[in-house]
Amino acid sequence: MAHAAPSSSAPGTRHTARAPQPSDVFDARIHAVALWAVPVLGGLVYGLWAAAINRGGGPITGWNILFGFVCAIVFAVACVGVLLVAPLLRRELHAVLWAVFAGLAFGFIYSQADHSVWRSTMMSLGVAFGVFAVNFYRYYTHEDAAGHQLG
Repeated sequence: MAHAAPSSSAPGTRHTARAPQPSDVFDARIHAVALWAVPVLGGLVYGLWAAAINRGGGPITGWNILFGFVCAIVFAVACVGVLLVAPLLRRELHAVLWAVFAGLAFGFIYSQADHSVWRSTMMSLGVAFGVFAVNFYRYYTHEDAAGHQLG
């Protein structure tokens, strides 16, 4: 979070940049950890969920465990990609990218429960639309007049 330096009322005085505060370093470390921890933990939960649904109450097999790990890795890699690319985009495309990610992730999990392709597609489109609406509203209301993200 950027803070403005106090202004001097004397004309001709030069303002210097604010020195980094310990809280800035802490915030940067937390953000860096979260950038990797959220996708990894989300991927593990997603993989476990996908494997459990795919198993359908039967015995746990090696293929079921492999399926869970592959789902976890794909989810985590896609989530990291979205987290890195989305902030570089305009608010509309930023919201679309998160909507596509959420819709695909939900649609795949939903289809594992032996629902029809039609029903899985309609449900994932509903989830994607909801994610788009919420994200677009958030990004639209958190921009300044110059189009820069406020936070």
